[in-house]
Amino acid sequence: MPLLQLYAVGPLTENLNLHTLQNSMRAFVGLTNRVVFGLAAFFASASVFSAGSGSQAAFGVQPVAAQYLLGLGIGDITGPVVETNMMNYKLAHASAPFKKFRMTDIAMGDTGIRRSIVSQLSELYPGLYTNENIALVSTHQHSGVGGYLEDLLPQITSLGYVKETADAIVQGTVRAVQQAHASLAPGKLSLGNTTVVDGNANRSPSAYLANPADERAKYQYNQDKDLTLLRFDDASGKARGFLSFYPVHGTSLYENNTLISGDNKGMAAYLYESMVEPSAMPGNSTFVAGFTQSNVGDTSPNTLGAFCESPGEDYDGQACDFNSSTCGGTAQDCHGRGPGFRISDFESDRIIAQYQVDGANTLMGQTLAPVSGSVRWMHTYLNIDGPGAFDFVQGDNSSQPQNPFWEIVKGAVTPQPNAQQTACQSPKPILLNTGYAHTPYNWSPDTVDIQMLRVGNFVMLIMPGELTTMAGRRLRDAIRAQLIAGDVIGPDAYVVIAGPANTYAHYVATKEEYGVQRYEGASTIFGQYTLDAYIDKYGSLVSFLADNATGAMPASDPAPPDLSSEAITLRTPVVLDSPPSGKNFGDVLADVSTTTIYHAGDTVNVQFVGANPRNNFRLEGTFLTVDQLVSGSWTAVRSDSHPSTTYQWNRTNTLTGTSTVNVTWTIEDGTWDLSDIVLWRLEALFGSITSFTSQSSEFTVG
Repeated sequence: MPLLQLYAVGPLTENLNLHTLQNSMRAFVGLTNRVVFGLAAFFASASVFSAGSGSQAAFGVQPVAAQYLLGLGIGDITGPVVETNMMNYKLAHASAPFKKFRMTDIAMGDTGIRRSIVSQLSELYPGLYTNENIALVSTHQHSGVGGYLEDLLPQITSLGYVKETADAIVQGTVRAVQQAHASLAPGKLSLGNTTVVDGNANRSPSAYLANPADERAKYQYNQDKDLTLLRFDDASGKARGFLSFYPVHGTSLYENNTLISGDNKGMAAYLYESMVEPSAMPGNSTFVAGFTQSNVGDTSPNTLGAFCESPGEDYDGQACDFNSSTCGGTAQDCHGRGPGFRISDFESDRIIAQYQVDGANTLMGQTLAPVSGSVRWMHTYLNIDGPGAFDFVQGDNSSQPQNPFWEIVKGAVTPQPNAQQTACQSPKPILLNTGYAHTPYNWSPDTVDIQMLRVGNFVMLIMPGELTTMAGRRLRDAIRAQLIAGDVIGPDAYVVIAGPANTYAHYVATKEEYGVQRYEGASTIFGQYTLDAYIDKYGSLVSFLADNATGAMPASDPAPPDLSSEAITLRTPVVLDSPPSGKNFGDVLADVSTTTIYHAGDTVNVQFVGANPRNNFRLEGTFLTVDQLVSGSWTAVRSDSHPSTTYQWNRTNTLTGTSTVNVTWTIEDGTWDLSDIVLWRLEALFGSITSFTSQSSEFTVG
């Protein structure tokens, strides 16, 4: 009979479920003229790159005798897992669960986060990693810790700026780059692509149909199905890792999810790395799998479509309205369905992740085209002001507001739009004129990063927004044509989009899609010509990627202002943690069964006297482990970064500061030789922060 132990480490936080997936930053660093490509893919996901002449990322390349210097690293960026809302899901409930997954996995890049990363890396590596060659690209998952964006509007749901979240992202990202830099060694790059048909669907097909018929006829699908992969091999030809690019929203875990998670791209990274190194703990593998976001704007992992969940109504169970995604005229009951929705959102998450894993594995099993040539980069700032905000119902272009209340209050909240603003945003009615709102500080960004990274024939367009499928196709095609026409790269030029990156500038729809005013068009905050502006700007800078470019950066608008000193927060610190009368921190409140023989598929539950996890984020650590007794010694075999475990913290009494922690482990198939014990190492705030441990009784797995 197998014997195992469950260990929990670190402070616990209020009403938190930790479903064992760890937010992490993945760093791929390569030098050839110092290239760092920065990709943020929050396992909450974020990665950092560096490129020969400007770009950030966690992957670096530099040619060395027809090779490159390659390095890889992973850093934990999870942050405060309780008493903080999730990024992009307006969940401010105190009992939000939290899941740690391992991969740089965040919802979007941010100016302030990137500024801090650049500052620290520039200090650590003077003249090597700079503002020009670092890019912060996200996986755009929606279930990571929020509150880190520097502008005011997205801070509202998190009660202001959450510095702890930002600091954790910065620390984990810098740590990942340090690991990648320290592991730099000669290696080789190769490139390929495959088709992943079932991994995404277009969530706004009516808007896509507004694009010209002859343009749509060039493509089989109304979303991109290609998965592109850049493979990293060491000098001996052994695979060290990869970066893949595939567009699918990080919304496999729906808006009712309360577990901090990396969603489908974070799950894909875990699945692939555990396949390569099955004995490695999540976040501790030497092989690094990067699942990066692309032109994600109108893509969805809810591949079965959107349906009305309206009990008692005659349209219950029917497809949502095709043009407006409503049910009975309102949007609240319209919910997307992933491929495993009848089982759980987590099963849908796993399935969509597995599709991407299978695509990457297909390419990793092939001989891919070698990449050779220069590493180049360019970066500049562009003031692209003129944002409005979207109204409430998709597909409604009328000037008559859906909610007259907004007509009364919007002028008091933000400045009234002038004629130029109104014309710029037409046919979209302006709800809040956030681009012209600067009190108490900027509500929305008005300056974005324009950045491109090149290694050989491979070019990444680092985009500050979410491009729709057709917007991405137009941008890629335009830049590829200019690369070839300008003799920068030959006919084998390969261009991918990585984003949303650096600064979050919302959506980028085509002019035709903008006119329909579905969600993507309505959220294109810089107006109907946004895509044309990006195509023009990126195209004008293609020459900076040429082999004979001087290395000078192009002219630039001023960088966005540093808003960190002005940031407002209404969040309170951890005031008090105390055990119930007659109890101590870590006491077992509900134990495992010592007489039951547990089997694969069973869930083991333990409850302890807890303390707030915000006392210590356990970065690079864990809140729990499952340990197995081997030859008289306990060895950790699972942690809070594993999908089989959950961790939930509940504040039971705010006045007295008492709380509980619930830990579960769903036993997977495998060889478990011994019994399981649960051990928690917790920390409490009671005058000073102290650590304590607790442990359940042993139990047997048969």
